Amino acid sequence: MNGPARATNMIAKSVAGEVVVRRDIAAPRARVFAAWTDERLAARWWAPRDFTPLSCTIDLRPGGVWHRRMRAPDGTVVVKHGVYREIAAPERLVFTYMTEDADGAIDRETLVTVIFDDLGERTRLTLRHTAFASDEARLDHQAGWTGCLDRCAAFFEAACDAA
Repeated sequence: MNGPARATNMIAKSVAGEVVVRRDIAAPRARVFAAWTDERLAARWWAPRDFTPLSCTIDLRPGGVWHRRMRAPDGTVVVKHGVYREIAAPERLVFTYMTEDADGAIDRETLVTVIFDDLGERTRLTLRHTAFASDEARLDHQAGWTGCLDRCAAFFEAACDAA
């Protein structure tokens, strides 16, 4: 695909205790924000590359809970969940983030901040994920978020192709 529907991975970096991924997405900010906050839309893309989204629920309000399930490439089901701390539509989301593995082990609670910068018909999305317990967890989430934002960008590219 060429032209304005192309998404650009501008930066993915990992520094002491945090991951920052920045991506330009070929859709207006309100639509990108909706893809993060409407459970029907999020259920279609919110999973890392090679994972299959299974379900997603979103109670979009401060103190509201989000919950999603996905199938890993090895067939195991992984659960992610958290609580919304801040919602400033359509500019910013802040939520806690926990992972529950198939064996029931739950990772330490971390914090995700997503900023949606308005670029007209495009959106610059900056995701910052902090408070990891280990470098291994941080690097694992960097790979997961990079793949996840690839899927988000592809979601909008597919919508442009269909139009």
